[in-house]
Parts: sequence; C-alpha cells; structure tokens
Amino acid sequence: MLSIAASELIQIFRNRLVLVTSLIMPFAVCVFFVGQHETFAAIGSLGYIAAVVMFTVAAFGLYATAVTTLASRRQNLFLKRLRSTAEGDAGILAGLLLPVVVLAVVQVTAILTALAVVAGKPADVALLVVATLTTLAMMIGLALATAGLTNSPEHAQVTTLPVTLGVIAVATWVGITGTEDLAWLKRLLPGGAATELTMNAWNGGVAVTGSLLLLAPTLGWVVIAVALATRLFRWEPRR
Repeated sequence: MLSIAASELIQIFRNRLVLVTSLIMPFAVCVFFVGQHETFAAIGSLGYIAAVVMFTVAAFGLYATAVTTLASRRQNLFLKRLRSTAEGDAGILAGLLLPVVVLAVVQVTAILTALAVVAGKPADVALLVVATLTTLAMMIGLALATAGLTNSPEHAQVTTLPVTLGVIAVATWVGITGTEDLAWLKRLLPGGAATELTMNAWNGGVAVTGSLLLLAPTLGWVVIAVALATRLFRWEPRR
C-alpha cells in the first residue's frame, strides 16, 4: 500500500492539471478568504469562513483529484494490473487515495491555522477536528461512487462538477443564512450538517452534545456513498 501511495504522490507532482486542481486552485481561493476574513465574517462569521475553506479543499483538492486519479488509473489498466498483485482491493484503493487525503489534511490544517492566527482561535478545536475528518470521509466516499460513473480523466471534469459545486453552494448557503429556517433541509443536504458543525466548533455558543448530533447526517452520507461505490465502482474500463 505504501509503495503505491509513494508512486501516486510522485505522479501528482508530475501531472500539471492535477497539481493545479488539487493544490494551487484551492489554496489560492482559501488564501483569498483568509486575507479578506473581516469582510466575509461580516457577511457570515469566522465559522462560515472555516467551513468554506474546508469544503473548497475537500471538493477540489480531495474529491475531484481522487476521481480523476481513479479514472486515469482505470483507463490505462493500472487498476487491473494492481488487482493481479498480492495487495487486496482495500489496500490498493487506500494506496491510491492516501496521497490526496494527506495533502488535503495538510492544506486544511495550514489554512485554518492561518485563519486562527489572523482572526482568533476556534472555540472548540477537538470538535473542529471531528468536523473536518467526517467531511473528508464523506468526500472520499463520494469520490469512489463518482469514479464508477467516470470513464476518463477528461470525463471527470464533467462528472465531478455537480458534487463539487453543490457542496460549496450548500456550505455558503448554510454559512450565510444559518439554520433558523429550513433547518432539516439544510442539515440533510450533503455538507449542510458539516458546515453547521464547523461553525459551532469555531464560533462556540452551542452545547457539544447538540453539535455532535450533527454528525449523523454527514455519517449517513458516508454510508450512502460507500453503498453507491460498492455498486458502481469498476476496476476495468467499459468495453
């Protein structure tokens, strides 16, 4: 698994398109939000900025990159060759996705740390970590499901758009308007509950027990995504 991961990390830094998608573009967007934190805090809150930053990295840096990687490896039959080795299916997928997951975690940590330095620390760091990890888990599951519908790296630019733009739109909607109105709808949409949890963790003022209940919708999306991935994911190109 680690040898697969090391090889994939090298490929990421060699592929300019993936490098721009997974690192440069989300980093630039997040730097803009952090740099203009006073403006965006006035629109929503610091928790809103943290949520948008997290979902920008998760959507572009993790989700879109993971789908592109899996589609590319399937197209060139690398997945098929890996499956003929002694490594199990879970180990193969873990090795392929580990670099993008690590890069996403590093980016989120670095950018949220920068936000904390310039704007003030979050109220509950542990809760923020939980929100981040569950969000990344949801996006990994959705990436595996989407990869089953994606024929090529070029096709990934189309198949990833609905989820990529959708979760960022939900995070923006919930972050700006809150959950006083249409609370159940906002929480059940992918990313809605995770956004509220992130805002609670950063802004404070909400009981931890109440915030932890927000984990249920996000974990539900993880289960749904994994179930879809089990049905849709393919190891060989369509004939």
